[in-house]
Amino acid sequence: MLTQYKVAAVQAAPEFLNLDAGIQKTIRFIKEASKAGAKLVAFPELWLTGYPWWIWLDTPAAAVASGFISRYYKNSLSYDDPRAKLVSDAAREYNINVVLGLSERENGSLYIAQWLINSQGETIAQRRKLKPTHVERTVFGEGDGSDMAVHDSELGRLGALNCWEHVLPLNKFIMFSQNEQIHVASWPSFTTYEFSSGMGWEVNNAVSRSYAVEGACYVIAPSAVLSQIMLDELCDKPEKHELISVGGGHSVIYGPSGEALCEKLDPTEEGILYAEVDLDTVDICKHFLDCAGHYSRPDVYQLVFDGRRKRIVADETKEVISMKAEEQEGESLYESTEE
Repeated sequence: MLTQYKVAAVQAAPEFLNLDAGIQKTIRFIKEASKAGAKLVAFPELWLTGYPWWIWLDTPAAAVASGFISRYYKNSLSYDDPRAKLVSDAAREYNINVVLGLSERENGSLYIAQWLINSQGETIAQRRKLKPTHVERTVFGEGDGSDMAVHDSELGRLGALNCWEHVLPLNKFIMFSQNEQIHVASWPSFTTYEFSSGMGWEVNNAVSRSYAVEGACYVIAPSAVLSQIMLDELCDKPEKHELISVGGGHSVIYGPSGEALCEKLDPTEEGILYAEVDLDTVDICKHFLDCAGHYSRPDVYQLVFDGRRKRIVADETKEVISMKAEEQEGESLYESTEE
């Protein structure tokens, strides 16, 4: 396992509603981060193929009538799509771990997803946002407890959440309890409803920073940029310009004691932020503050967590076969013992 390495956070405008172009842009950033010496590159929430900003600007019916819904479905990525392999192949070719934000399509449903890929191009995890935020629920389904996981990797204990998943205290506690060392906090552009502080970059950068301190872990927090092209397509009425604007890129990287590890880019600028990681620093910070360990009070409070995968149709065939095999093995062992 590596203990000292460089990480990267992408700040850029997605190729809006264009999956093919989005994958090519993803591969370019993977290559660029690798050439710069990074061992991990993280992308914004719903990087492929852009955040559905129309949900905050109009009614659900208007989104259907405008064609946004149909286009979004067609440009969402299924993991069995051959184009997904282009991304995992790039991770292997450029020897870099990738955390990719995407709109995942499974049959007729969409999910706010993060795909964690190791430097050999192998899948570490394919997680879904546990609870889509507010009007996101008009587009996306929910994840389950299996999506709230921290994973062993060559970079240490690696986890990821999307956007306002970081605001829910129990979400954080679940992640902290799994000894997270490296965390990817993927965000969209901070460019809509800017008159509301809770939707703005100051508060949400602070949320990422607080996560780093509470979890005593590194937090790589990429966020997207909203381009003029996207704005022109989204704002078909003058009043919508009051709700959304160009820019909104506020990517950050924090250390486990909350220190900023790199300078921010301009909110309209595309690029990659880099920072150095030293896992020994995590150990030192957890020595002072381990929220789910020595600094907790299990005699006073406990969290009940169901981390099992839940699907509406459960195929028990494999489980039945496995149980029968175990029974037969047990019978054979009993017979051999009697002999």
